[in-house]
Amino acid sequence: MSSATLPGDPPGGRRAVAVWSIGVSVYFVAVIFRTSLGVAGLDAVDRFHVGASALSTFSILQLLVYAGMQIPVGLLVDRLGTKKVLSLGAVLFTLGQLGFAFSPSYGMALASRALLGCGDALTFISVLRLGTRWFPARRGPLVAQLAGLVGMAGNLVSTLVIARLLHGIGWTAAFAGSALAGVVVLALTLVFLKDHPEGHEPAPSAHQGAVYVRRQIAAAWREPGTRLGMWVHFTTQFPAMVFLLLWGLPFLVQAQGLSRATAGELLTLVVLSNMVIGLVYGQIVARHHAARLPLALGTVAATALVWAVTLAYPAEHAPMWLLAVLCAVLGACGPASMLGFDFARPANPPERQGTASGITNMGGFIASMTTLFAVGVLLDATGDDYTVAFSAVFVLQALGVSQILRLRGRAARRERERLVASRVETVHVPA
Repeated sequence: MSSATLPGDPPGGRRAVAVWSIGVSVYFVAVIFRTSLGVAGLDAVDRFHVGASALSTFSILQLLVYAGMQIPVGLLVDRLGTKKVLSLGAVLFTLGQLGFAFSPSYGMALASRALLGCGDALTFISVLRLGTRWFPARRGPLVAQLAGLVGMAGNLVSTLVIARLLHGIGWTAAFAGSALAGVVVLALTLVFLKDHPEGHEPAPSAHQGAVYVRRQIAAAWREPGTRLGMWVHFTTQFPAMVFLLLWGLPFLVQAQGLSRATAGELLTLVVLSNMVIGLVYGQIVARHHAARLPLALGTVAATALVWAVTLAYPAEHAPMWLLAVLCAVLGACGPASMLGFDFARPANPPERQGTASGITNMGGFIASMTTLFAVGVLLDATGDDYTVAFSAVFVLQALGVSQILRLRGRAARRERERLVASRVETVHVPA
């Protein structure tokens, strides 16, 4: 038996790639729908006659639903499997996108974004679970980063395609037309997706009801690696999420005086940077597991530094080179947030992976939701002073870093204990 292969590891291979690609295509479409508001923020202000706080409520509600569902989704994936959960997610986010297309009022548009967030919430944890069921454990970091990369490709579609459709064929046609992608991935999932390869069926669980739920959550939360993963995700993801999901375009246009076309190009730079850095981080962590925390903390430090320089720049507008550097550095936030799952994954057994991933994934979305709200409120309170509003980023980064430093020692000790136990088991398994 290869030393790199653990007992019971799935084989991987071409079929694993094909099945995983179907699952990740659902996540890809979910991200397109999730981030489509980011390029439509100024259009939404005109369409629904709302201010900054009301505009931020769209994304806050969507993320509130998303974050609140992460633990239930993890439990659902552990119990029902990937195919059922992904199929339900595709139905919900497609209905949400359609509803948003035809909403005549702010209230109905809010309800549609909530429904979209509900469907979106079902996708990413399912894709992570699909990866652990089809690929060997040693491939976990790279597979997770590739999933994040595909998600950012969905963001790229929003930036390049949805934005052009909005200004070409209008609000209703753009959002309704994009909803067809949801129908396509739903059909692919129903026809071709399988939860696991043959011979790797998970052991049936005899647990039922509320007691099982409480035990799953409590057991995952007790692991320092799960909590460390959540705080890594919390601290790293939100600066780019807030920028791409809502406030990046208004900041670049209103505060920096750029045209919408130039601002769109800079948002595209965030996405392209994310995709490149995601591949690099995935390869580094797959080869050097100890690099996880330095990469995460280094990304936080770089993000804070470039944001501080941009916001404190003495001229009325920051120079284009600095805005480009800011967007390139923000591209590292998504890949760094994926490192949170690399702390939670080895800390939990296979039957608890969905629950642990759900807890981890809550982190960044809670931070994003908090920052979206804070920026909107501060913009309204200060007359659109983006320097004051975006200073909220530093508060949440400081909180997150303090928790990461508090938990890192305990998580490292626990992970070493599990690694030693795993090696002992491997020695006793016949080759």
